[in-house]
Amino acid sequence: MNDVKQPVEVETPLGEDPQADIAVEKMEDSEKEAGKKGRKPRALKKIKEKLKKKEAEAKEHYDRLLRVSAEFENFKKRSERQAADFRKFASEEVFKELLPIVDNLGRALDASEDSDCKVIIEGVNMTLKQLRLGFEKFGVVPIEALGNPFDPRFHEAVMKQESSTQPSNIVIEELQKGYMIKDRLLRPSMVVVSAPPASGKADLKSDEN
Repeated sequence: MNDVKQPVEVETPLGEDPQADIAVEKMEDSEKEAGKKGRKPRALKKIKEKLKKKEAEAKEHYDRLLRVSAEFENFKKRSERQAADFRKFASEEVFKELLPIVDNLGRALDASEDSDCKVIIEGVNMTLKQLRLGFEKFGVVPIEALGNPFDPRFHEAVMKQESSTQPSNIVIEELQKGYMIKDRLLRPSMVVVSAPPASGKADLKSDEN
């Protein structure tokens, strides 16, 4: 009697099945690829954030540079203006000290009009003219106040005086001459300003007429 041979099943050790190994490798590759795809958007996002931060810093530095540049230009212009003013008005204090001398010479000349000392009068007059010419060379000129409307920028009102012949607020007397040095006030004119007459006096004059 012949024995029937049964097929023998051979157990393959774990890790030695080629098909299983290929399947595992494919799974691992898929996981790696999925991980890479997940990392790419995150890396790109970080790069964009860094770029935006750098752009903001660059804008801040540029704005600061513009401010510094503008401040420097303003400082430069201010320095140039101050230097020009210094050159223009450096002699202002000197002329302020000389003005009382001119005043005294003028008073002496006015007081000696009735005097017989013609030689002295001529000498004072000549000195006064020379001083005024010297002043003009440096831009120092008298303010024309008499007969003009009162201007607080150039005139200092010492008193008001009623006047029936002049409109109100007109300089009717100059007590001390004022001066300009170029376009700046060196000394204001001390003046008497006209005021309208009192109503009683005005009515009395109208009745007399």
